[in-house]
Amino acid sequence: MRAATGRRPGPLVRWLGPLLVLAVVGWPAACSLGPRPNDFELDEVYGRSAREHGPYQNPVVMIPGLTGSRLLESETGQIVWGAFAGGYARPDREDGARLIGLPMARGSSLAELRDTVRPDGVLEEVKVRLLGLPLSLKAYYYILGALGAGGYRDEEMSFSGAVDWGEAHFTCFQFDFDWRRDNAENAARLAAFLEEKREYVRAETRRRWGIDRDDIRFDVVSHSMGGLLLRYYLRHGGAELGDDGELPAVTWAGAELVDRAILVAPPNAGSLDSLIQLTEGRNYGPSLPRYPAAMLGTFPSGYQMLPRSRHGTVVWADDGEPVGDLFDPALWQQLEWGLASPDAAELLAWLLPEELGSEARREVALDHQRKALVRARRFTEALDRPAEPPPELRLYLVAGDAVPTRSRIEVDRQSGATAVAAKAPGDGTVLRSSALMDERLDGEWTSQLRSPIGWHEVLLLFRDHLALTKDPTFTNNLLFWLLEAPRRAGESSAAVGRNGPGWQDRQPAWRPAGGRAGPNEEVAP
Repeated sequence: MRAATGRRPGPLVRWLGPLLVLAVVGWPAACSLGPRPNDFELDEVYGRSAREHGPYQNPVVMIPGLTGSRLLESETGQIVWGAFAGGYARPDREDGARLIGLPMARGSSLAELRDTVRPDGVLEEVKVRLLGLPLSLKAYYYILGALGAGGYRDEEMSFSGAVDWGEAHFTCFQFDFDWRRDNAENAARLAAFLEEKREYVRAETRRRWGIDRDDIRFDVVSHSMGGLLLRYYLRHGGAELGDDGELPAVTWAGAELVDRAILVAPPNAGSLDSLIQLTEGRNYGPSLPRYPAAMLGTFPSGYQMLPRSRHGTVVWADDGEPVGDLFDPALWQQLEWGLASPDAAELLAWLLPEELGSEARREVALDHQRKALVRARRFTEALDRPAEPPPELRLYLVAGDAVPTRSRIEVDRQSGATAVAAKAPGDGTVLRSSALMDERLDGEWTSQLRSPIGWHEVLLLFRDHLALTKDPTFTNNLLFWLLEAPRRAGESSAAVGRNGPGWQDRQPAWRPAGGRAGPNEEVAP
């Protein structure tokens, strides 16, 4: 199995590189395909370990980032997010805007504001039509394929017909979620998801090997915002965040089901790109519709990736002083950002047709923005409290530190306009310091990292936000951590010797179904 071919993409695909942001990483991204890595034979290193899966191997769960799950309208099946050809929901049309934006209403909590849109699997690839030419751009296809090379057989790829795993498709799962919604809410969904999959794996283990296991735990791989969702789950399980009062206690309830958590490019200290998209909207490229700031402002998850005020990354243009509390609704109203902008009036008429008059609609929008900012403040406070993880939990970080990434933004006091004032090492979307949650940015510098996150191991790569998942060094380390790195006492794969007689699972080699290319083979548009 090859992790990648040695070919570079053609000129058109290289030119389209920035559009990959639309496929996976959402608002805060500026990705390009870049050079393809050299051939790397995974089978030469991990083939034997991959073939010796058995009843005591941890199953793996994949959590994508912002915009990394397809979204469909439940009643009609219309694509809300995940393809940009055909009858997808367009943000520049009234019917599409109402599908994309989340509901808003006074007197209702964010959790109560629901629509008929549902997640429909991890976004393995996205289909784009540009100038009449259909293109298929890879998204999480590579990382899922790498897991397949390691013997982790993904259910969704098998059921969809993308690949044929035979019967070997119960060791890898995709957690899709509505990335517009609150991350703490989705962490509760993750808790239920893992409980469900644990029972499924337990039943399959009993059926295949006659072994009844009570100690099934997972290894989890997350990308971008998915890492924030995962960290909340690890610390709090499915506990509610609440809109006021005390924050939930750090119980590490999620660690009861997770052995190893591998976080790729997580914006642990936020991303300035999120602030830019929430205040300016996002125009993703030629022939693609623009997503207005007010529409993105209906998503609670976007505010939960704002940078921390204490790090001083957002300053006034006239004197360089910090603007203050970025989670303060009064600041957003003062600067007329996002849903508070007068330019949002036409979009609000689409999103709130039942409200009579522009002033009434504005009041609803400001109320929604306030609720989202208050929720985001509580979410970040819950994640930022120092808490030593239990010894059986391993936290791995993969981050980029070679791409110039926005590190400071200046704000005009009068207009609220933002301008990039400085850049620093990162992956083009997430700063190195944000991924590490480097608290030395608050002004107290030490030679060693000071972070509230107890990282077990850190891997830094010269790659951008999405290319991290396709880098052969990442693939190599990912499979080593999952397959070969020694487990500590108490971790489930170490509960019983892996090479005991009679249970080796001689799974069939991965093979394409229906003549389609494998996950590491280039497909021409």
